[in-house]
Amino acid sequence: MPPGSSRPVTPLDDDDYPAYTMGRAADMLGTTPAFLRALGEHRLITPLRSEGGHRRYSRYQLRIAARARELVDQGTPIEAACRIIVLEDQLEEAQRINERMRTQGPEPQSKTSA
Repeated sequence: MPPGSSRPVTPLDDDDYPAYTMGRAADMLGTTPAFLRALGEHRLITPLRSEGGHRRYSRYQLRIAARARELVDQGTPIEAACRIIVLEDQLEEAQRINERMRTQGPEPQSKTSA
């Protein structure tokens, strides 16, 4: 069960669970299936496939796609939007590592014999 909850955990509680079909994902984002396919072609998101071969998207992937749509709607070419999102993600990860190192100190280096 999720912390503080009395209901059992289901796959829909998982941000990475591929719960949405391409059509539903496109409707939720207010875009087209072609836009979602383009994000896949640019390797920004890689949807899982159902047994029948249909694309399935997770909530996490939909958030990434929504950010891409926001950039494209502002006039950014899709290739550049995808690269911006990857760089934003890398920056966020570096900031998390820096914060962890500030609060916990660096991890000890292992000694190797030469």
